[in-house]
Amino acid sequence: MNVPAAQTITVALGQRSYPVWIGAGLLADHARWRAMLRGRHALVVSNTTVAPLYLPRIERGLAGLHWSSFLLDDGEAHKTFANVGRALEALGQLGATRDACVIALGGGVVGDLAGFSAACWMRGIDFIQMPTTLLAMVDSSVGGKTGVNLPVGKNLAGAFHQPRAVLADIDTLASLPGREYRAGLAEVIKGAAIGDEPFFAWLERHADALAVRDPAAVLEAIARKVQYKAGVVARDETEQGERALLNFGHTFGHALETAGHYTTLLHGEGVAVGMLLAARLSERLDMSEAAATARLQRLLEAVGLPVAIPSGMDPQQLLALMRLDKKNAAGMLRLILWRGIGRAEIVGGVDEAAVLAVLQAAG
Repeated sequence: MNVPAAQTITVALGQRSYPVWIGAGLLADHARWRAMLRGRHALVVSNTTVAPLYLPRIERGLAGLHWSSFLLDDGEAHKTFANVGRALEALGQLGATRDACVIALGGGVVGDLAGFSAACWMRGIDFIQMPTTLLAMVDSSVGGKTGVNLPVGKNLAGAFHQPRAVLADIDTLASLPGREYRAGLAEVIKGAAIGDEPFFAWLERHADALAVRDPAAVLEAIARKVQYKAGVVARDETEQGERALLNFGHTFGHALETAGHYTTLLHGEGVAVGMLLAARLSERLDMSEAAATARLQRLLEAVGLPVAIPSGMDPQQLLALMRLDKKNAAGMLRLILWRGIGRAEIVGGVDEAAVLAVLQAAG
């Protein structure tokens, strides 16, 4: 199957609007992204797995700049304040001025930490997202959410800081381990589950093609998910309303990730299980039908995603972690639930007993 030409999707935020480029060979398209750099300094933030593979592809585009690289160890456990401090030290050693740019070359951990570091340096400098995982391409690289984890919970420190551009080169997915690739599909499914039933049906029809990474199917899935998210971000940049719907499955999922010390489940895996738990809770609260939950579970299983809470996790501990979620209000759980595929909504004052019952039943 031939791969379609690169697509451009605009995140429309007035003077801060930016392009999301999706296609093959984009890292080596230096003229495209070099034009987005305004100053003489650049810091490439990457990790020890990605940098050997893809840093050489962008080095020629950095010719003539004062630039350096800062590499993290791979994994969610390294998205910490300590590493933000090291990234800021790297900017200081570079002599980065206010027109400098941070380039995030890697997955969601790299993008979140690089963006947060850029938001902090001199109260905010440019950064460019070059996501190399499917999860980052369809979710974390778009929308300007940046942050780091704390021992008590995920992403509890952060800032909204929009990138100058996002460059999603699908060639990088060839080196992505199968588990990481499947984790990215969870975020694709989430976008369809909360607001696009026709896209959900498309995913059901193309699940086999996506599972084997058919390039045309992958590019189409990325573009449709990014187009949906770009619209939401344009309407609600700082998550005062509609954008919160993008957290479908995340309150459950973040609790699962935290309980597993960020080593048991990948983020996308936590989201997959979390979406199913949210669907089951919606069913228990008489908001949705069992058929919708079953349809979601079938699609998750079709692309190889987990659908059960890992063994040994304590439902009471998970509930306690869910109480720390940023969406909660007035000391009460505020969750993203649904009334079926494509119809998610924000629900406040959720009964903790019902949540606990769902967690216990899934354990």
